[in-house]
Amino acid sequence: MQNVCILGATGSIGQNTIDVVLRHPEQYCVYALTAHNSIEKLIEQAKLCQPTFIVLSDANCFKQAKQALVNVGLKTELLCGAQALADVASADEVDIVMAAIVGGAGLLPTIAAVKAGKKVLLANKESLVMSGELFMNAVREHNAQLLPIDSEHNAIFQCLPHDYQYANMAASGISSILLTGSGGPFRETPLAELSRVTPAQACAHPNWDMGQKISVDSATMMNKGLEFIEARWLFGLQSSDIQVVLHPQSIIHSMVQYCDGSVLAQMGNPDMRTPIAHGLAFPNRIESGVKPLDFQTVSNFTFNLPEPERYPNLYLAIDASNAGQYATTALNAANEVAVAAFLAGQIGFTQIAQVNEQCVTQMNGCQLDDIDAIVAWDLECRNAAQQIISAYAREAS
Repeated sequence: MQNVCILGATGSIGQNTIDVVLRHPEQYCVYALTAHNSIEKLIEQAKLCQPTFIVLSDANCFKQAKQALVNVGLKTELLCGAQALADVASADEVDIVMAAIVGGAGLLPTIAAVKAGKKVLLANKESLVMSGELFMNAVREHNAQLLPIDSEHNAIFQCLPHDYQYANMAASGISSILLTGSGGPFRETPLAELSRVTPAQACAHPNWDMGQKISVDSATMMNKGLEFIEARWLFGLQSSDIQVVLHPQSIIHSMVQYCDGSVLAQMGNPDMRTPIAHGLAFPNRIESGVKPLDFQTVSNFTFNLPEPERYPNLYLAIDASNAGQYATTALNAANEVAVAAFLAGQIGFTQIAQVNEQCVTQMNGCQLDDIDAIVAWDLECRNAAQQIISAYAREAS
């Protein structure tokens, strides 16, 4: 029996993880569930999973959550605050940590799990975007097992040879990594209309059921940009090793091209339970609840290259990955602030990229030698992005 800690349990990845775990009660037990402030949903999940702990990162929710536990008769222990997230992620009793907190808030508990030598299922790409080299060094130093859960990185992982040497594609005869993306809901929308896109339209992804933030990131292809950065750190790649390919059907989740002309692709229905089940059971396989592909109904596979004019965020991310850690951390911070402002109706859809570019340009390079420096730089960049957005608001009025 393996104990699982689910960081970000109430989000889409967390919910899908619970679905897979509950299909295999003989193999997995939920040790802890965490959320920010979604008390009602977390309590419902606790009733299903009977964890030892539930954790709310928002300490202001303690009294309300405590009463809710009493009301439903749960004996699960309630913890609150950022430190509690790190504590359950690194607890001796935990075997597997699903790192699924959205955004920069997931960095510290994920690092805590890594430093405790856990099997870490990484769905929080921002951890690597913000702290790439430091994060990967910690994985090696503490002998943690890091498995990618993003569908694209999980696909790449499955297509790589079992003896792949980090940062040495040539040794495995690999010529390139093909990172696929659907292109989001505005792949064919006239460019002139993008400035009028609403949050509801941006969150309506044609293939995937995701939370608001990642849905907007998918619409701008910032999500693919962050995945580009993540792929570089996960597999030790250069920018020139990766090609981003639009594949609107979201059936091929990524590909690995070899020097002999072979291309290996991982395919499946667009359902996150597939990579979650793969990560949980690796190196074995378990049933995920996902329907297998029906090749009698799968028709066209189409591919294209993303237009820079349509997806400026993607190319900002690629440029940031070449500039260094300071730039990727700044870009991630600016984007989180900009997407929140867009969802709140404070800026337009196309202004997300404008805020991101202005912030990265404004925040000059600095040396980030430890996690504390990264956290401080992240905060500084968020404040800068907020000031840029406030200036936009003043201009609009």
